[in-house]
Amino acid sequence: MKILLRHPLRVTGRLIWFGGEVLLAVSDFLIHCAFQPEKSRLAARAAWLQRASRRSLRILKLQAQVAGPVPGGGLLVCNHLSYLDIPVLASLAPAVFVAKRNIRSWPVIGWLTSLAGTLFVDRGRRTEVGQTNEEIRQTLEAGVLVILFPEGTSSDGQTVLPFKSSLLEPATQKNHPLSVALIQYQLDEGDVREDVCYWRDMTFFPHLLNLLGLRTVRASVRLAPFQPDASDRKELAKRLHAEVLRMKDAGARQTP
Repeated sequence: MKILLRHPLRVTGRLIWFGGEVLLAVSDFLIHCAFQPEKSRLAARAAWLQRASRRSLRILKLQAQVAGPVPGGGLLVCNHLSYLDIPVLASLAPAVFVAKRNIRSWPVIGWLTSLAGTLFVDRGRRTEVGQTNEEIRQTLEAGVLVILFPEGTSSDGQTVLPFKSSLLEPATQKNHPLSVALIQYQLDEGDVREDVCYWRDMTFFPHLLNLLGLRTVRASVRLAPFQPDASDRKELAKRLHAEVLRMKDAGARQTP
């Protein structure tokens, strides 16, 4: 909360701005998504999320530096640092995200992610994981990009946590493109691990207020296509994890 205390006017102004963006997003949803036929509903929601994300990132003066081809479809797996990952990645391409079920109960954010068509899952319930895999498959068949965070939780970005394989079953069928991404953040002031990353036992609303107090946030996203050369999802998870780690190490070597 130290940044909130140092910049209360900035936080207040941006919080009001954020409220306005929420109202604008709801209006946009009603106009472009609410009455879409079922066959085009997923694509319409993904496009809506992209528009809303691009507007919301302006609050933080955030622009993502992107390296590599942004996929237009298929499955994209990425490391996970913060709830901020969702608007950053969504701003690059229309997409449907896979997220933990408890996010649905978050104030405002949970409601907005539900409107976006997010596929919620409780990884602890095997029957629900199977249902989510089927929903992923159907979304891929509809030609919409699906973004998955296979670490299963967020971290401080010092490393990439092992990838869980339970939701990678559709990728083993090799019917759709597969891509990997590495997302990272930089700040001119503050500590990325505490002020941007959302992990450990952090509480959402105080973290959001602190985030709104930052002067600006820089994000970098590295993307690359990946050849799914493993038909076993556990082996695929290991290879995807190794590729994201390789991207992280390569980026660290390039940083002066």
